Amino acid sequence: AVQVEESGGGSVQVGGSLKLSCKVSDYERESYCMGWFRQVPGKERQGVASIEVGRGRTYIVPSNRDRFTLSRDNAKNTLYLQMTDLKLEDTAIYSCEVATVFFDCTFDGSEFRGAGHYWGQGTQVTVSS
Repeated sequence: AVQVEESGGGSVQVGGSLKLSCKVSDYERESYCMGWFRQVPGKERQGVASIEVGRGRTYIVPSNRDRFTLSRDNAKNTLYLQMTDLKLEDTAIYSCEVATVFFDCTFDGSEFRGAGHYWGQGTQVTVSS
């Protein structure tokens, strides 16, 4: 069975950094979407950053491009989200999704446009002043 597992969340102060990891197991496709979403209570889940595995195309929402970096270790099937200069509004549960590619790996609201959505359990990021 496909497994998606996140790690790396925690508590930091404003201006701090965190690196999140997402490992996918037993997903037998050469090309697929893998990405990070975040959600705060009472609000809709939002896409943060994604990669089209196979082509290596990455996408980070414009508001985060100057602070967030996406990378992937293909040998480990692990996606990393390096977050710097964290702000109070970055506080959220960060979740990783894996899905098939539908044209690209940008977001359709709260998930990828493709099919076969697999999610991890999420990891909490808390930024405090």
